[in-house]
Order: sequence, then structure tokens, then C-alpha cells
Amino acid sequence: MLMPKRLKYRKAHRGRMRGTAKGGFELNQGEYGLQAQGRCWLTARQIEAARVAMTRRAHRGGKIWIRVFPDKPVSAKPLETRMGKGKGAVDHYVAVVKPGRIMFEMAGVPEPVAREAMRLAAQKLPILCRFVKREE
Repeated sequence: MLMPKRLKYRKAHRGRMRGTAKGGFELNQGEYGLQAQGRCWLTARQIEAARVAMTRRAHRGGKIWIRVFPDKPVSAKPLETRMGKGKGAVDHYVAVVKPGRIMFEMAGVPEPVAREAMRLAAQKLPILCRFVKREE
């Protein structure tokens, strides 16, 4: 599972997800990419599920880059616990994704294979995504 090695602060505020992606909206390494159309918190499990789906569909061919990293801790209180007594312990980590962000890139496979792999990956994610390819 993806998670940071260390953090400056153990617990983070929830924050807001206004606006569009400030960076990471262009293809850097690959020929094809999966771009976010909405905003969400992507959990480490969802990122891993999408990666596995893409890798399996490409028959372990080509190269895949993951452009998002879950570095925001999300806390949760145990079930059946009364309110109060402070903030809960860190439960999992998420990546904050805004519209326009390229989440995955792929290269070294034909376009139909990449398109199908990205479609399967997008089904594992909680937001609407679109397939993008590098402009010549």
C-alpha cells in the first residue's frame, strides 16, 4: 500500500477542494494518460486497484507511471465510540485530486490496449475520468 515514510504533522485538517489542478495536468513520461474530470480523495487502495487493473490488461507490457501519491492522513474514530475525547487515530491516507489532474500514464503499448486498460482503471476510481494522448 502507498503511504508516506514520514510526515511533518501526524494528523491533517480536512481542507477544501476548490479550483482546478495547479500542476500535473500535462503528460510527462507516457504517450497516454488518465485525466480526472472531477474532484475527490483517492485512497491508497483505489490507486492500487487501478494500477493492478491496468497492468493486467496490458499483459504486463509497456510502462505505467502513477502520478498521484496519498500523502494526506485521514483520521477515524473507532466504531460505537461516543463523541469527544479528541481527534481519532490515523486510519488511511489519501491523495487530493482536482479536475485536470493526470493520475496515470502509460507507454509502450498500442492505443486500443492503452484505452481499454485506462477504461478498466477508471472503473476502480470514484470520479469521472477521460483518456488523453500526447499531441504530436
